[in-house]
This record gives sequence, C-alpha cells and structure tokens, in this order.
Amino acid sequence: MNSTTRRHFLSTALTVPAAAALGALAAPVRVAAQAKGKAPLYKISLAEWSINQPLRKGTMEHLDFAKIAKSCGVDAIEYVNQFFMDKATDAAYLAEMNTRAKGEGVTQVLIMCDNEGRLGDPDAAKRQTAVENHFKWVTAAKTLGCHSIRVNAYSSGTPEEQQKLVAEGLHKLCVFADTHGLNVIIENHGGMSSNAKWLMQTIKLADHKRAGTLPDFGNFSISRPTQANPDAKTESYDSYVGVQEMMPLAKGVSVKPTVWDFKGNQSPLDYPRMMKIVLDAGYHGYCGIEHGASGRELDSIREVRQALEAAREQLSKA
Repeated sequence: MNSTTRRHFLSTALTVPAAAALGALAAPVRVAAQAKGKAPLYKISLAEWSINQPLRKGTMEHLDFAKIAKSCGVDAIEYVNQFFMDKATDAAYLAEMNTRAKGEGVTQVLIMCDNEGRLGDPDAAKRQTAVENHFKWVTAAKTLGCHSIRVNAYSSGTPEEQQKLVAEGLHKLCVFADTHGLNVIIENHGGMSSNAKWLMQTIKLADHKRAGTLPDFGNFSISRPTQANPDAKTESYDSYVGVQEMMPLAKGVSVKPTVWDFKGNQSPLDYPRMMKIVLDAGYHGYCGIEHGASGRELDSIREVRQALEAAREQLSKA
C-alpha cells in the first residue's frame, strides 16, 4: 500500500442491470418532475471520462462535450483536464468552451485534474510544485463557472506519513482556491485514497472549508494483481460503506454501475440503495455519470441516466 500512484479505472464494458426496464420510466420521470415544478432530489451530470476512448481515438472532440452530453439527455458536465491539458491558460479556448456550453444550455460543474504531480509527494519541492501546478486549473474552473476541481491524494510511505503529506498539500491548494471561491475535492482513486476512513481523516487534517470529497461508487479497489504487479494482493473497500463515510464532506458524487465489497468482489450497483445513502447525507447536488461501455459509450451513458432517474422517482415516493 506504499505506492499510491497506481490509477485503477474499472472496466467500461460492464452492463447496467435492468436498463431496458428502467429506460421505460425515464421520460415520464422527467416530465413529472417538470410538471410539479419541484427541485429534483438530485441532479445528473456527465463526466468526460465516460467518453475517454472516443476522445483519445479522435472520433469525438473535447469542444463537442456539451453537445454530446445534451444528446444523452444530460445538461451538466464534468471535465477531465487530460483532454485539454495545454489549454488551461488559453483565454480564447476557455471562452469557446463557455460559448459551447451556453449554446447547449449545459452547466459546467467541475474539472477533474490529473498528471500535475503528487500533492503528497515526500519531496517538499515536488510537493510544492504539484500544488502550484494546480493553480491554473483553479483559475480555469473559475472562468468556466465550475464550483470545484477534483484532485488526487497520491503519496508514498506509511499510511500515516501519506496522510500528513497529502493534508499539507491539500491545505495549501485550498488556500489558493478559496481566493477564487472554488472547492478542492478528492476522489477515492486507488491506493490509500480508496480507503474511505483514511481519506476522510486526511481531508479533516487539511483543516480547510474548501476541502471536500467526490465519492466514486466504483473506485474502491485499493490494490489488486495486475500485469505490471502480479504479486499485489487484492484489497478493496465496500462501496456502500465508503460512500456513506465520505458523504458528510461531499461536494460531488461520481456514479459507476458496479460496486465493490470488502472481499474484493464486484457486483451491479443497487441504485435505490446507493442513492438513498447519498440523499440521507443531505446531498441534493450533481451526481456525475462516469461510465461508457467500450464501443457503445453513448447508449451506456443513457442507460445509467435512466437508472438514476428511475431511482430518483422511486425515492421521491418513499
């Protein structure tokens, strides 16, 4: 567990259970909510990672993300900095992103930030560089009207050492973000960060009002054997327990259609059960779909959206 630079992404080929049945409910649910004029129990957004493969292949374009989301019935988006890595300070490019989003009637929610160094790097100079590397994403997020940037809690050393280092880096970044009215949120994203208790303790240690969590339903794999590290042990955190523990500091939610248990097993997401956990914490914000089955990304996004809408309708009647 000393190496937390491993980035585990769940397979995007998993099937959403009962999607066809849930799909039949989707349109009536949206119409009913609009007719009543009530705020929904939670809102639905789309994370750009859902279309990462088409973006990498060039069959989809980053600047079309708002349009793509709208075509899937989603009117809010969560960016991934990897897909406009060299544009954080490009005013004209950011202005075009704003224009595209406004034209589609789409809200820009947050930017997920990777590849900018470890906020908990044991080397003080590298840690400071990582903090400062994120500054440009804070200002870009402000320009785009986002409420947060998502960062990673990567470090090395004992769990206690990592906790102290990540908390220090996070606090410094939050001080800067606060001057822009932005939050800095950490996702459970592999390694120690996928241990919900450790992550919550780390964020509390950072001791800043701008620090929060982004619970990801499917990212509770702490370690498992891989081709690069076949001797790694299988270790995971229960998704339902982890989300419940992370929700008190949540400023966003990331939805995947599969979950983990403490034994390293995966199973289909129980939407009503998980979304009740989210709502019981008093959260009514955006829940970002982060799933795109390979080769059928848009259809699978729609399936997850429909499942979220059906669960929302069910819970609204409870």
